Amino acid sequence: MEFIKWFDEIKGDMLSLVGGKGLHLGEMYNIGMPVPNGFVITTKAFNYFLEKFGIDKQIEEILKDLNVDDTHALLEASKKIKELILSKEIPLEIMNEIINAYKELSFTRATENQKALELIAAGREMALVAVRSSATAEDLPTASFAGQQATFLNVKGVRDLIDAVKKCWASLFEPRAIFYRAKNKVEKASIAVVVQKMVNSEKSFVMFTVNPVTGEDNIVIEATWGLGEALVGGKVEPDDYVVSKDGKILQKKIGKKLIMIVRDYATDKTIEIPVPKEKQEAQVLTEQEISKIAEYGLKLEQYYGKPQDIEGAIERGRIYIVQTRPITAVGKKEEVKIEANPILKGLPASPGLAVGKVKIVFGLQDIEKVEEGDILVTTMTTPDLVPTMSKCSAIITDEGGRTSHAAIVSREMGIPCIVGTQNATKVLRDGMLITVDAYNGYVYEGDVRSLIEKEVKKQEAKVVQKEIPKTVTKIKVNLAFPIRLEEVSKKADGVGLLRIEHMIIKFGWHPSKLIKEGKKEDYIKILTEGIEPIAKAFYPKPVWVRTLDARTDEFRKLIGGEEEPQETNPMLGWHGIRRSLDEPELLKAEFEAIKRLHEKGLTNIHIMLPFVIHVDEFKKAKEIAKEVGLPESVDLGIMVETPAAALTIEEFCKEGIKFASFGTNDLTQLTLGIDRNNEKIAKLFDERHEAIKYLIKHVIGICKKYGVETSVCGEAPSNYPEFVEFLVREGISSISVNIDALDKVREKVAEVERKILEEVLRKP
Repeated sequence: MEFIKWFDEIKGDMLSLVGGKGLHLGEMYNIGMPVPNGFVITTKAFNYFLEKFGIDKQIEEILKDLNVDDTHALLEASKKIKELILSKEIPLEIMNEIINAYKELSFTRATENQKALELIAAGREMALVAVRSSATAEDLPTASFAGQQATFLNVKGVRDLIDAVKKCWASLFEPRAIFYRAKNKVEKASIAVVVQKMVNSEKSFVMFTVNPVTGEDNIVIEATWGLGEALVGGKVEPDDYVVSKDGKILQKKIGKKLIMIVRDYATDKTIEIPVPKEKQEAQVLTEQEISKIAEYGLKLEQYYGKPQDIEGAIERGRIYIVQTRPITAVGKKEEVKIEANPILKGLPASPGLAVGKVKIVFGLQDIEKVEEGDILVTTMTTPDLVPTMSKCSAIITDEGGRTSHAAIVSREMGIPCIVGTQNATKVLRDGMLITVDAYNGYVYEGDVRSLIEKEVKKQEAKVVQKEIPKTVTKIKVNLAFPIRLEEVSKKADGVGLLRIEHMIIKFGWHPSKLIKEGKKEDYIKILTEGIEPIAKAFYPKPVWVRTLDARTDEFRKLIGGEEEPQETNPMLGWHGIRRSLDEPELLKAEFEAIKRLHEKGLTNIHIMLPFVIHVDEFKKAKEIAKEVGLPESVDLGIMVETPAAALTIEEFCKEGIKFASFGTNDLTQLTLGIDRNNEKIAKLFDERHEAIKYLIKHVIGICKKYGVETSVCGEAPSNYPEFVEFLVREGISSISVNIDALDKVREKVAEVERKILEEVLRKP
């Protein structure tokens, strides 16, 4: 079929075809997660629809020169575009494919049990489905675009399905979505539509695989009765469960759940009803369900390699996962208490401190009164309020938990937020000056910042600071963005891995497209602006910048990425030094960016070449560096990610590398012959295998002989204390880890170094 992709047909390089939500559902379905079956109406269908009626050109004209901060103009532009889309009929060629797929989902692809539940024996009824928008610019690692497009539940029948599809398409141009894309510099977006078997949720949950408010490495689950719309919409005070990564339930807080959203069996519509009294303060999830849900969360975090925000439901005792996306913002735990009496209390959802005037908003009719720096107070936020939220110094809601829309978007925007106060809209008044302490969930009347700052100093004076142990082995940090620099630059001995591909992916344009269109300076600017603040914060400590190492499937998601080759296994394909030497203009631009930063005095920046297998690659890179005029103050090193690099390390040392850093993830994958993304053999993936340790020992020994610094920037030191001990005993120069592992790895290194010293002293 031209316009339809079933979940079992979706692969990792299809973001531009099936959108973020569709891609994640397909990936989860194909690794065996309990995902209800379905299909995606691809972006190809939407683009065909726009082009057939010339709507794309009209949209371009409407959005040209639009000031998204002008609320009235934004609303008008959105209204015009949505009317254009809704006024046209879906072309017959697309309509036929949708109808045929819907029939197949209703009957052929349903299990016998599902049929029994959904089909009336006397007459074959179409399945109830959830129809969800899946934009190409959503669920990204740096921006979730939470709630920006439409979702329709309990849809049944062809007419209602087609209507829902058109409304999903139109929702790409909701005011909030236009605004959000503009603020996140997403210049081009399309939309697919997910059609999925409806789960008749008796219970719903949202799960974060790290605590999004405090940053603690525990699993947080919120749950309520009925459909999840009440939960993510912030309409209830949910149950809150905290589970450790080893499966222990650490905390249970039972919320008071007054309403639930359910399917009305008479009409198949979604309705809101009161929760029966006996269930209002009853625990939603059983212990077994909490443990199983946490287990799914861990698997998804491991599969995607980063913390996840997951939605799911339970029907007849069976758990279903209906969405996952990367967590885009994580807070930091702070505790500040002052003598002033708060006038309001709630749940801290996005940390911070703010002072401003209250503006109470009950709907879109009130948003124009909100000015820059005001504090938005509302029953609960909706995606329509996103443009207004961006102006505010803080947000307070009556309802919702830390997985509600207000909480997610506030964390992403870096705006202090308190949710679940129950009566903020009644206690607070328009124009009232208040102080919001979103570290602790307190609201004070007037400006009490000075009291809070005074108390902070008192608290700091009382706290006996734990001395950071000094170590011979340097402890560095892995970074992708300039975050928490003031704090981290004091703790770390430098940056052992600075990934530039994340800067590029966030920008949204394929670097090759920029080069081909004569926009090399734009690429250089992206790099210099991304690297400079990090280099400044760490100066004079070293910052090792890894040259471009995005895989082809990652590049395909970018604007201009449609020319990327289709690779069977991008992990083992055209990336790293291979691509850099085939497209030398990219490498020249990267070298030029480093050169300019050195000329500005940031001589602590050095270059690391990834995925090398032959010393000739290093020689060619040196020639390009010479051609660009890269100063001698720039050290050139390599990543040791392949057995070839490890076994021929002496050749690299003779050729003049200044440092070598182990990428233990890839080194393990290639040495053991294990695809680290393959769930079936994940248990075999172990960086502690004797073969890996042999290669590391060999490289460290040779590098010591030539005075070459060695480091490691893979996950192994963060995960295995015994691996840290092995590295230190072998004499590695430095260990580079993620921010959250800095303290524990440094303490472990100090412990091992003390142990080694004691062993030496004890020798006769």
